[in-house]
Amino acid sequence: MRRRSLGLLRLWLLAFSAASAVLAADPRKEPFTIRISCGSFDDVRTAPTNTLWYRDFGYTGGRFANATRPSFIIPPLKTLRHFPLSDGPENCYYINNVPNEHYQVRLFFALVADPNLDSEPIFDVSVEGTLFSSLLLGWSSEDEKTFAEALVFVQDSSLSICFHSTGHGDPSILSIEVLQIDDSAYKLGPSWGKGTVLRTAKRLTCGSGKPAFDEDLNGIHWGGDRFWLGVKTLSSSSDDQPISTENVIAETLLAPNFYPQSIYQSAIVGTDRQPSLSFEMDVTPNRNYSVWLHFAEIENGITAEEERVFDVLINGDTAFKDIDIIRMAGERFTALVLNKTVVVTGTTLTIVLQPVKGTRAIISAIEVFEIILAEKKTLTQEVSALQTVKGSLALPLRLGWNGDPCVPQQHPWSGVECQFDDTKGHWVIDGLYDLYIT
Repeated sequence: MRRRSLGLLRLWLLAFSAASAVLAADPRKEPFTIRISCGSFDDVRTAPTNTLWYRDFGYTGGRFANATRPSFIIPPLKTLRHFPLSDGPENCYYINNVPNEHYQVRLFFALVADPNLDSEPIFDVSVEGTLFSSLLLGWSSEDEKTFAEALVFVQDSSLSICFHSTGHGDPSILSIEVLQIDDSAYKLGPSWGKGTVLRTAKRLTCGSGKPAFDEDLNGIHWGGDRFWLGVKTLSSSSDDQPISTENVIAETLLAPNFYPQSIYQSAIVGTDRQPSLSFEMDVTPNRNYSVWLHFAEIENGITAEEERVFDVLINGDTAFKDIDIIRMAGERFTALVLNKTVVVTGTTLTIVLQPVKGTRAIISAIEVFEIILAEKKTLTQEVSALQTVKGSLALPLRLGWNGDPCVPQQHPWSGVECQFDDTKGHWVIDGLYDLYIT
């Protein structure tokens, strides 16, 4: 799998101030981009497109190790950084001088090339103090689980990424990507904004069967070089069939999401025997999910309005009624994107495309994001005071005092008691008021 990006910003951009940042997505400009090869002592370029990965920097602890890549989609890098539990349960990367913009943050995981270490660690990952990913047993054998991805706003010119051990092996990180995207990318409604983090739960391109990154699909960098898992059928028990076209698709590569044309040049359609389409995925219950559905009318037999009309049901409720792609997009071979935010109380998210009039249902791509409320951080003075305590007492590494002391709430610093102060809108630490540093 190709891993690359053309015209990457040089390392000296890390010294730029936030005032010099690109303020809005402009296809004529390059977005702010950082790629780190964790554990590497040198900058690395990977074939075939000479992608630049900076040597390891910004880490608070951990150790270098050679890497074993469990999946072909993982960048062809040879080293990683792992964080032994004996060094503390939390360890972080702090990437400073990052312009205050909107980013796709993607982390690839790998296995330590050492038979004496746990071959598949289980750990949690947080970004900007918000827990967004928990690796589960078996992740190394599934391509789309070998990385974690979040869409997040940077607001203080610094990006923090922390790894939290669950006691099952050492967190091991192959690479980190920080890819600027449009400020309005994936705007999903009133709940969207700087108080939310979007975790990529699923991204499928239908019909091609070939997994690909945006750049493989001739996308542009403002799309964040998304990974699309290719599927030829939505379910192993379904009677779906793939179709494709070489026709140009209109209304692609447009702000703010910049979807590549190729995802609309293939699709999955129902059959005469089974005209409906159905997709099902496991989710975390009692969460909000943002569902993005992609369509283009590319089937030869469909040339006019009302020849294909269908409803979209999400967990049994009608999310979109009477979808007529040609009518809504304006013509054939034109991209149509629909978005819906849903509350899922159970452990399954089901999407059903049910024909209403004419022929069978069709779909080109599916994206599902978990909407996570961003954690409120600990008051800056409190953190400074606690860091003073840490330095003066020479506390052992095993306490794992890295990152934010109080968040994510599942992984506070060992021995620290936190309270949320509604008046300040931040977490505070019990017993530290007399230690403030001004």
